[in-house]
Amino acid sequence: DYCCVHAAFALREEGWETIMVNSNPETVSTDYDTSDKLYFEPLTLENVLNIYDREQPSGVILQLGGQTPLNLAQGLKKAGVPILGTSPDAIDLAEDRELFKNLLHSLNLLQPPNGMALSYSDSLSVARRIGYPVLLRPSFVLGGRAMEIVWDDEQLKRYMAKAQNVNPGAAVLIDRYLDEAIEVDVDCIADGEQVVVAGIMEHIEEAGIHSGDSSCTLPAYSLNEHVLNEIRRISKILGQALHVRGLMNIQFAVKGEKVYILEVNPRASRTVPFVSKTINVPLAKLAAKVMVGRKLSDLGFEKEPRVNHIAIKKSVFPFNRFPGSDIILGPEMKSTGEVMGIDDDFAMAFAKAHMSANQDLPLEGTVFLSVVDRDKKYVPSIARDLRALGFKLAATPGTKKALDAAGIEGVDEIQKIASGSPNVLTLMQSGEVKLVINTPSGRGRQLDEARIRETTITFNIPCITTIPAARAAVYGIRALKSRDFRVRALQDYFPR
Repeated sequence: DYCCVHAAFALREEGWETIMVNSNPETVSTDYDTSDKLYFEPLTLENVLNIYDREQPSGVILQLGGQTPLNLAQGLKKAGVPILGTSPDAIDLAEDRELFKNLLHSLNLLQPPNGMALSYSDSLSVARRIGYPVLLRPSFVLGGRAMEIVWDDEQLKRYMAKAQNVNPGAAVLIDRYLDEAIEVDVDCIADGEQVVVAGIMEHIEEAGIHSGDSSCTLPAYSLNEHVLNEIRRISKILGQALHVRGLMNIQFAVKGEKVYILEVNPRASRTVPFVSKTINVPLAKLAAKVMVGRKLSDLGFEKEPRVNHIAIKKSVFPFNRFPGSDIILGPEMKSTGEVMGIDDDFAMAFAKAHMSANQDLPLEGTVFLSVVDRDKKYVPSIARDLRALGFKLAATPGTKKALDAAGIEGVDEIQKIASGSPNVLTLMQSGEVKLVINTPSGRGRQLDEARIRETTITFNIPCITTIPAARAAVYGIRALKSRDFRVRALQDYFPR
């Protein structure tokens, strides 16, 4: 919506009449004064072709409306409709799994080992070839629907049975899951010749959580300059190879010094408004002008902007509207919006983002800790920092054992819910627990951890489900306890 509105405004500045096609009444793009004409119709090939026949426009812009209009590219091309911006063939090259794999191979760029499968036996041979854990998703679905991380043959069998119901007959895409990798989103703009990186966003949660759900920071806060320069180099190579005209989003996974390409979207991404506000450059406006023939050099945007502040994007979830839902994050997108926190340092920006999402970080009280075995090596440093900040600590028996072994004393052991009261649920209901750190071991309402997470929703207690986010929360709490935060207008962050 943001991108389409900005494009309409930019094209009006360039002297074009704009026609909007959108059937969502909750958008600014359907306001009466956004475009010259509005067709309130669903985005189907038949509808768009009917509108094209009636209006006979000079061209159609697809790349600003998300995945749905992008899926119309080949149909419109076959009907002779001129597509403005990135060509349908280039879109196909990025979207088609096999074509894209061959492109990356020809460019000598890294991609996680992967394969495709139509049956359980196919998927088993792929998974054993590339090694567990694997990330699976049906092809041609939106928002990471039915994506899942699978750790063994039995989980794989269950997943494949379920995937056939989501998109019958479609191949399942299988990638090696890069455990504990850092995910990175990059937004670029290109004019067919020049490719400019607009922003490199480092995800706070590790790779494997949908980019729409993960918190991220711009600029990156832990990646070294060598890795950042490699990301810039790859982004420019891909933009030129795909002959992008307009916006492009690339998702990377960084493991050590190696940079892997997860996905390339030759379109506007959900991060464009966030990046535009962070760098003070209207990317969607520039992209629209590029699509009708302007060059980036004409528009004065030829190098990556550097900012002196930190902006954090945090997702907002609708869990309080769906009693019984599990808040655990994974490859399938669950968020319905996002907020932004800005400050001169990472810790305070993260705290502000939490406030904006109505999840204020606590400054006192009890923190409840319950982490899966693979996270037990990380939890002592977090617990030590929380204790130093004045918090009481409570933990499940397994997590307490890890904290005892690390020499952290005075941690209250909380019994299983089935063992009776008092347990973590009664502590949350009484208001004693102010923060929950719970990394998942599985799904299902029968699990204690699912009931714990459900209770945090009921009582609006911040619940953190990944170790990197728990570390960031500690930084945010420390910042809030050590100094007052300031509120500044967005414009005040940029020199006039």
